[in-house]
Amino acid sequence: MMITETKDEIVKNNLEYTLFSWAKQGGLNPINASHAKGSYLYDREGKKYLDFSSQLMNVNIGHGDQRITKAVTRQMEAMSYVYPGMATEVRGALGEKIAAITPGNLTKSFFTLGGAEAVENAMKLARIYTGRHKIITHYRSYHGATYGAISAGGDPRKFPVDVQGVPNIVHVENPYAYRCPWNSSSPEECGERALAHLERVVQFENPEAIAAILFEGESGSSGCIKYPPMYLKKVRKLCNKYGILLIDDETMSGFGRTGKMFGIDHHDVTPDIMCMAKGLTSGYLPLGAMVVTDTIANYFNDKPMLLGLTYSAHPVSCAAALENIKIIEEEGLVERAAKMGEYIEQEVEKLKEKHPSIGDFRNTGLLGCIELVTNRKSKNPVTPWNAKPEDMQVTNQMAAKIRALGMFTFVRWNWIFIAPPLTVTKEEIDEGLAIISQAIAIADQQYS
Repeated sequence: MMITETKDEIVKNNLEYTLFSWAKQGGLNPINASHAKGSYLYDREGKKYLDFSSQLMNVNIGHGDQRITKAVTRQMEAMSYVYPGMATEVRGALGEKIAAITPGNLTKSFFTLGGAEAVENAMKLARIYTGRHKIITHYRSYHGATYGAISAGGDPRKFPVDVQGVPNIVHVENPYAYRCPWNSSSPEECGERALAHLERVVQFENPEAIAAILFEGESGSSGCIKYPPMYLKKVRKLCNKYGILLIDDETMSGFGRTGKMFGIDHHDVTPDIMCMAKGLTSGYLPLGAMVVTDTIANYFNDKPMLLGLTYSAHPVSCAAALENIKIIEEEGLVERAAKMGEYIEQEVEKLKEKHPSIGDFRNTGLLGCIELVTNRKSKNPVTPWNAKPEDMQVTNQMAAKIRALGMFTFVRWNWIFIAPPLTVTKEEIDEGLAIISQAIAIADQQYS
């Protein structure tokens, strides 16, 4: 059927016949998206929005790259779908490529349709492989919204379903240096105290009951909390000491986002299991993967691996991923992310001089977050973590200002995220930071 709806009918049908994520359904005013190219998307009124968070930190190669369209079309002309028990050329080629770009002896991929499914299967596989049942994760983390993944994360959006959460998830404090739970004097000291805390929890929970420690390769939507330099290396040693698997969730931090191919590459650590999605296809089609070491893979040579999904290794999504990785490599986007990240850091330092409400800026490559406070000494946030609706006025005003000025980015509590496509230019960064500066002026009014 041909769709010839007016722009008003499009919004009306969206609101009347579909449900929107993470929102009360009344009073919504979604951007009526028409098309997108590079770092920009456009609504049906012709208004242009600078995409300063790569949508949900996933459109790494930018919008509208027709090389993906052509790769997907070629695959669909040959074959659109086969069940996951069949071999396809594109599945094998993508698996080989992932083995080549991931660290150490990560060698085999189980394909999913997103990050949450990758995490779900990583947790299940860890329990099957070790015969243990507990999973340790950070409080300030997000791993997806399916039951296992949302239980594993510490994001407060899980609270309404907490009572039905997956059992045997144990949370620990992050090494959040800006707000260190142990009142440390440096990121390194905070990291050491976080590690001591982690090992105490391991001992309290019985090391022989713990299947895996599940951490993000680099913190994302929970505030871009940077790991102290030695932290993940020592977590790896702790895992080895107690026979615990290390699961690295690279859903947001993978495929060049942090200025390395994967966030964990900044720490020279090889996990036992790596989860990926988002930047794997730059969001052009749904795809995720759980990648395991040869040691884990070999375990299942004579035992059934009881994991499965109807759309695992979907050939069309695999074709999009293979072309996407090729674009990232050929265009030098990993190196570009590192370079543009350095430029952003320089420019935000200038913003700090102008805006007293900027308490902290945490950034790695093109995954960054400005944290806003009412006083730099007290570090009191302009909007509290998990604020009630009546305490969200400043955040809502900043978000509205950013949208009105023609930008799309992630604004959450007292955080404004900066994570543009890896193709972003200095001119686009300047444009984005100028808009953010106008929004931060609202927070400055709360400063005392």
